[in-house]
Formats: sequence, structure tokens, C-alpha cells
Amino acid sequence: MKGPFLSSHSGKSGGDKKQQIRDRAVEPHMKAFEDMKIDPDLKATLKLIEEEMGGSNDVIVKEITLIGEIPFQAAVLYIQGLVDDNRLNEHVLEPVQRARLTAPAVNADETLNQINKSLLQVGDVEAVDNWAKVFQSLFVGNTILFVDGLNKAISAGTIGGPKRDVTEPQTNMVIRGPREGFTESIRTNSALLRRKIRSPKLWLDQRTIGSVTQTPVGIMYVKGIADDSLIEELSIRLDAISIDGVLESGYIEELISDQKITPFPTIFYNERPDVIAAGLLEGRIAILVDGTPFVLMAPATFNVFFQAAEDYYQRYDISTFLRMLRFLSFAMALMLPSVYVAIVGYHQEMIPTPLLLKLAAQREGVPFPAYVEAFMMEIIFEVLREAVVRMPIAVGNTISIVGGLVIGQSVVEAGFFSPAVVIIVSLTAITSFVSPAYNLAIAARLLRFGLLIAAASLGFYGIALIVLALLLHLTSLRTLGVPYLKPFAPLFWKDMKDSIIRVPFWMMKQRPQGAAPKNKVRESTDINKSKGGDS
Repeated sequence: MKGPFLSSHSGKSGGDKKQQIRDRAVEPHMKAFEDMKIDPDLKATLKLIEEEMGGSNDVIVKEITLIGEIPFQAAVLYIQGLVDDNRLNEHVLEPVQRARLTAPAVNADETLNQINKSLLQVGDVEAVDNWAKVFQSLFVGNTILFVDGLNKAISAGTIGGPKRDVTEPQTNMVIRGPREGFTESIRTNSALLRRKIRSPKLWLDQRTIGSVTQTPVGIMYVKGIADDSLIEELSIRLDAISIDGVLESGYIEELISDQKITPFPTIFYNERPDVIAAGLLEGRIAILVDGTPFVLMAPATFNVFFQAAEDYYQRYDISTFLRMLRFLSFAMALMLPSVYVAIVGYHQEMIPTPLLLKLAAQREGVPFPAYVEAFMMEIIFEVLREAVVRMPIAVGNTISIVGGLVIGQSVVEAGFFSPAVVIIVSLTAITSFVSPAYNLAIAARLLRFGLLIAAASLGFYGIALIVLALLLHLTSLRTLGVPYLKPFAPLFWKDMKDSIIRVPFWMMKQRPQGAAPKNKVRESTDINKSKGGDS
């Protein structure tokens, strides 16, 4: 039965649109629905929902009657588990079923306006006029109201469902600092950032990426601090992504990177709101992806991956010492095994005589050369580390300790490897965990094998060639067009205040230029003038 507000569209048009969907079945995403308007015939609408969603049990359709001078039919559509049941019942279903329209409407817009003002008691209400918008709104947890005779529907904000509470981050833990971490909800994550930066200049630009998953992706930045050209460049790269699904921020990270083939990370990620907020204040841009607690941040220069949240919560001298320790640990994790192989295999004259005699005694009876020992031990430790990561926590902790001790002691007692190699590889594994950024530590683990091969082939000359190639590669990298080694190359002396060292806050009157911020000054020049700090 057609309602009293039936427009000039006929039921046939709805059938034609459904046929278009059948013809475009090879395109199983929202683009197939963009040109498909809502049929004013409620029966045709409900039939389309049944066909397109396959009669899924979690898709709930409730047919109701709206009371007015002339009663007419309506239907409420929502997905069980994605909506807040209390908001749905108290602010949508109950008001719609018991309220009366004060006057008959003469057109669709007036009818929608009456329903919005008189019936719905939720704040997030909007009219939708095509099926792409209907499904996008439906799958985020909103409730859709269809009215017989109207070629538009109403989307009411009832987003709910199960979600993880804000808890302490599991991968970026600190001794001193906030204990809250991002969750899998983009709305929760943006709210956590707004709690840190209470400014109207903190802008959020959201879009949907993934033709099938329809994943909300947003970029947040502080207007007036972030560089407008970087914001535009990042927006262009995000809008250019054409993929069927985005399930984690790693998808976005790989698709927007400047350099596709490199072991070094060019996009920073973290699950701490305070770290991302600090980056926003430096002029960087945050990328929030729904469904993951890891927020991306760009541009990310090389030195950013050595900075930890605690560097800014402790005294500057302690922070400087720890940061220099991280740089040293990264160099050890990268080159320690290869340096050992080069010295033992090619440059024995560099070893003091007492130590050389001890190494020779340890290696007596070992059937493999030094480079084979180091390479095999590295493989064993990598396998053990991966096994620990994939196993349950209760078992993994035990395996990591027992496995390391048993394997290390057993291979030495059996005479397969020398004790020196076990010590070198164990120390290398420990130093690889010092880096605050896990993805940078992975880069060191990968490059370590290349350096081992170079050391086994040419000794220190091979190591020097690989290091030179890495430096050339690092200088060629860009992150959103910003040089990756900035402020080291090109050299910016003012930014050296927060690179390898961390000077006191009263000396950092300008934001780092690594992110090319628009507003360079972050501290008044007359603040703490008595301390003698200059810009």
C-alpha cells in the first residue's frame, strides 16, 4: 500500500535499480549503490533489503505504523550488536510508536522535519537519499527509518555495541607518564587526543577507505601549526587509495609511504595519546584508522624513532643519557655480529693477545667458521623469538627463558658453537629490544644478515661498503616529502636540541623543523629569561 506522501517515483524504478545491482555484481562494494535512490514504495524497499543482505539474522527490520491525520506505514532497520539497545528503545522505537504527527505533511522534506522534531530524541539525525549512504550509516551502528511514500530515509545515531575500554598500552609502556592507550574505536581515539589538546584548532578530516570494509580513516592536525602543503599531500595520497578493505593502520602506512622498497620505517605509529599529541604540537599529522589502537603519524624523521614518551617526563640530563644509549644500542644490534666475524676472520691483529689466545682455545674443535656460527645462531634466536611471540603468554615466557638457556648451553657443550658467538648473539638480541620503535628494531634485524654476509666476504671493508650504502639510502628517503635524516642531513642546528640529546624545555623555544611546521615558535622569548636560554 502506498502512503499519502507518495512521490512521482513508481515501484518499477526500484526494480530497475535492483537490476542495475545484479548487472554490476562484479563490483561488490558501495559504488554499486551510489546512484541508487531510495524507492518510496516501502514494500520494494524491504524486499531489496532482504535480497541484498541475504536475510541475515542480525539484520533487524521492524515494521510500524506512524500515527497522523492519515496513518501510514514505516520500517526501522538496524543491525543487532552494532547499536546501543538503550538508545534504540528509549529514543527511537518508543517515541516513534507512541507519538503523533501534529499535521499532515505536503512533501517529503516537511514530513522528515516533523519526524525529526516530534518523534526522534537522539541528537545525531540526518536524512539520506541513496542506498550507499543508508548502508554506510547502517554498518557503523545507526538506525534507519523508512517511511512509505518518501524517497528519503532518516538515519538516527544509535552507535553502540561491544568495544574495548581504555587501558594501559601493551607495547609502549612507561614508568612515569599517563597510563591510557588508544582503542579500536576511531571516535574514542579522537576524543583521547582532544582531551590532551583542548583547542578548536585541532581539526579532524575523516573519509572512508575500502570499497568493501568501508573503514573510517581520519587525519588530525593542529591548524596553524601543521604545514598546509603536507596536509594537502597526505589528503591526496589517502584519497588515491583504491583497495577493497582496510583492517589495520598497516595497510595505510604501506600505501602512503614515499619509498616502497626500504627496510626503514618512514611512518611512525604509537598507541599512546600523549605521544601523538606531542607530535601534533610539533606540526605533525596523525592518521586514525578505525579498528586498530595504533595511530600513525607523519612526517616521521629518523630521530623520532629513538624518542620515548618518558624523555619529556624526566630530567633532561637523564633523558639525554637514555637517548644516546638507544642510538648506541641500535648500532650494536645492527653491526655487533658482523664486527665479531670481521675481526675473527680477517683482522686478528686488532685483538689483544690474551683475548686472542682465549678465543682460539674456545674455537678449538668447533667444526664451523665464525661467520657460519654467527649466522646459524642468529637464525636460531630469530626462530625462538618468533615462536615466543606466537605462543600463549603463559607458555611463551617460560619457553623464552628455558629455550634460550638450554639451547645456548647445549650447543656450546656439544662443541657446535663457541661461547663467544653465543655471548655476541645474545647481547645483540638484548640491544635490539632497547629501541622504543618496534619497526625500527625489525629493520636492524633484517640488515644484520646483510652485514654478516659482507663481513664474511670482505671483513671491515665489506662492512664499510654496506654502511656507506645504507647512509646513501637514508639520505634519499623522504617522509611526505620531508628528508628522512633531517635535522642531520640537511643539517638544522636548532633542531639538534631534541635529536641525539634533549635540552631543557626552557631552551626549546621553537618547534622542530623536521615536520616543517607553519608556526615555528612554541614558547615566548621572554619566558624564563633569567635562565639564560636562547633560541
